[in-house]
Amino acid sequence: MLRTKTCGELRSENIGEEVTLCGWVDGYRDHNGVVFIDLRDRYGITQVAFKLDLAPEIQEQARKLRNEDVLRATGTVIDRGENVNPKLDTGKIEIHASELEVYSKSKTPPFEPGTQELPNEELRLQYRFLDLRRQELHDALAIRHRVSKITRDYFDTQGFLEIETPMLGRSTPEGARDYLVPSRVHPGAFYALPQSPQIYKQILMVAGYDRYYQLARCFRDEDLRADRQPEFTQIDVEMAFVDREDIFSTIDGLVAALIEGVRGTSTPLPLPRISYHDAMERFGSDKPDLRFGMELVDVGETVADCEFGVFKNVIAGGGRVRGMNAKGAAEKYSRKNIDGLTAFVGEYGAKGLAFFRVKANEGGDLCLDSPIAKFFSDEHQQAIIGKLKGEAGDLLFFVADKPAVTSAALGALRFRLGRELELYDPKEINCAWIIDFPLVTWNEDENRWDAEHHPFCSVVAEDVELIKTDPGKVRALSYDLVVNGNEAASGSIRIHDSDTQQAVFDLLGMPAEEAEARFGFLLEALRYGAPPHGGIALGLDRWVMLFCGYDNIRDVIAFPKTQKAADLLSGAPSEVDSRQLRDLHIRNVTK
Repeated sequence: MLRTKTCGELRSENIGEEVTLCGWVDGYRDHNGVVFIDLRDRYGITQVAFKLDLAPEIQEQARKLRNEDVLRATGTVIDRGENVNPKLDTGKIEIHASELEVYSKSKTPPFEPGTQELPNEELRLQYRFLDLRRQELHDALAIRHRVSKITRDYFDTQGFLEIETPMLGRSTPEGARDYLVPSRVHPGAFYALPQSPQIYKQILMVAGYDRYYQLARCFRDEDLRADRQPEFTQIDVEMAFVDREDIFSTIDGLVAALIEGVRGTSTPLPLPRISYHDAMERFGSDKPDLRFGMELVDVGETVADCEFGVFKNVIAGGGRVRGMNAKGAAEKYSRKNIDGLTAFVGEYGAKGLAFFRVKANEGGDLCLDSPIAKFFSDEHQQAIIGKLKGEAGDLLFFVADKPAVTSAALGALRFRLGRELELYDPKEINCAWIIDFPLVTWNEDENRWDAEHHPFCSVVAEDVELIKTDPGKVRALSYDLVVNGNEAASGSIRIHDSDTQQAVFDLLGMPAEEAEARFGFLLEALRYGAPPHGGIALGLDRWVMLFCGYDNIRDVIAFPKTQKAADLLSGAPSEVDSRQLRDLHIRNVTK
């Protein structure tokens, strides 16, 4: 072994030992000829001192050390006495070096991994090998490893088999765009990288493998954001001879094991269940952050006969007026701040944002203060205050529009205000199931029904007859697990007979011929004795992000892509040699 200890394990009980450490120079100081360096590896940092009694050649080497040089140092563990560094786990000791071997010198880095002032993300991704030396990324990848190990151990105890599914499969575009891989052997034909193992895991159920899981790599060519990547990892699960409650029970156990294993805290089970309808009514979102309240309230009946034209006209036109109470926020948001919030809800389709500050008048009674308050009688004002449980100092917000717009705008505003007003503990992990999603949603642009999740979701038994008469009211046996306002898992009980599956395809405007062309091998499998089955996929990257308390999924992936799907480290995607294109029977038409 080149080293006998790591840079993070030495303590006072090691004093007097001779040890050998290897690592990177994290800091350099020269005090009157005595050189001190902070030596770093992934386990921590240890101070190494090169004293004046060393051989001249070692002293000369030590004086030439600079940050990010890689070296091997041998010496004796010494007590630092009064010079303890409380910021380091090894801060009570240091190494008095007797030997030094420099393995490699570093160019002057574009940024120091240990700096508190991080450079822009593009520079960090370009020099990802330096960025990965940061302790925060070491910790994040260690948590990622922990999550993966706990997951595998848990499913092993539950009788699951880890089975790999193909990376090169058939293109079945029903969601995001596929990443296509041309075939050299079959000119003009393409494989598709999997958006998920959905069809293969259903086939495994038909084949009798009743408990499957996989840490599956998935690929989606879609517009990116902070919590999306073109390639990502999901904890993929499928079970046969189960109903929805069996799925919930199994995943509840996994979630409890993860939180216990990563955070060291217990989780009350079963996890709460909220219907899609209630989530939209109460929070305006199908992935609500439940760490705080601020629920939405419908005031349509309360203000239907007020003198404010916007509210009256919207209600008369079949719309809704909904609001929420930002407790104690009246003095925290100026008119300029509220103008910014108005622009924000406009991004979600809202035409405006009405607001009232709740105040106490000279007589001590509560009233509303706003440029539009004059349009509301005392009776209306008291009714609004009562409806939203207003108190002096509260700030009430309202959106009047189509039902979907009020949900989207106020749901987004609620999430933003929760963060800005610090209404929750950022370290808390709050989980809940959202159930009874609609099977389909109406696509106004294309005048047709679209699957809310995917076309393989089974239907709540009492809603089956509605598929032909009132599709919009059909509830799917689909479910999402939401964590801190994020969709952290999604799944469904699957359709297990080909006739019902074709009925759903018909509803989606997909004739039998097209369904056979796109999903023929799954439909054929369903005709050979398919068991009732269902599953779920948990976003591993997103779970690690939540455990780390980050907002950006790129911070928990070793080699992520930018928001333009570029790998700045390697330069991918890149042009390829024309001979490679000829072998694949491809011509680049952009040149």
